[in-house]
Order: sequence, then structure tokens, then C-alpha cells
Amino acid sequence: MSARELTLQFLAEPADVNFGGKVHGGIVMKWIDQAGYACAAGWCGGYAVTVYVGGIRFLRPIQIGQLVEVHAKVIHTGTTSMHLAVDVYSRHPTDPERRKTTHCIIIFVAMDEHGKPTPVPQWQPVSESDLQLQQYAKKLMALREELDKEMRQHM
Repeated sequence: MSARELTLQFLAEPADVNFGGKVHGGIVMKWIDQAGYACAAGWCGGYAVTVYVGGIRFLRPIQIGQLVEVHAKVIHTGTTSMHLAVDVYSRHPTDPERRKTTHCIIIFVAMDEHGKPTPVPQWQPVSESDLQLQQYAKKLMALREELDKEMRQHM
């Protein structure tokens, strides 16, 4: 993996349980933010803050005791922003097949020592898959602009 990708692995613990006996969605969101931060900080070489988490999809529950993988990947960069796709997978520790449990897009902005946005290294797609991911990020940007316009009318 390059500095553009990062995977965290750990076991889902009993403290992560929700009222239904599965891993709490808020815990999964925390893991997403942690992996995203580590990936974004690695990409920009400094501190970054979360400015957007969107399109989060919980596809299947995570069981306590399962091995969890949280994979973050830079898929688009702006001047100061980094768009990451984050996928969460889980499996029983003895099962070689992992299953996707969650997907989302998270955006970070790099910050300097004064708390001001600072430029990030630009990422360019090198494969067809990379290009598709970048196009995905750009489509979501356009959709967010429309959503923001609608939401401003009600805030």
C-alpha cells in the first residue's frame, strides 16, 4: 500500500455492543473517522480535520469477536481537502472470507499550526479503477452542492 491507503485491523470487543447485541453504529463511525484521519494525516503530512462524512451505508452488522478491517483510501484531492472512501469489513477470525459491512465517503481538510487550511499534495489517478473512484468523488461533490442548497432553505 502507498501513503494514499491505510487499513486498521482489530477485534470487535464486548464494550462495542449495542442494545441488539451487535457492534453499535456509532462505534463503527468512530472507527471510520480514526482510519480516515490516519490516512489523511499520512497523505498531507500533518494535522487534518473531518469536515464531512456522507453516504454512510451499513450493509450488515458486525458481531462481537469478529476481526474488523477499516480501509481508507484517498480518491480525490482539492486544494486543501482530501476525499477518502472508507470501507469496513468483518469476518470471524477463523474464516478467510471477509464481508463488507459499511461504506462511506469522508472529507478532511489539512490544517497548519495556526488552524488555517493548508495545501495538500495532489493525487492523480493512475489506473482505470482510480479514475472511476475520482469520478465517484466528483459526482458526490455535485450532489452535495444541491443538497446544501436545499438544506440552507430550512436552516
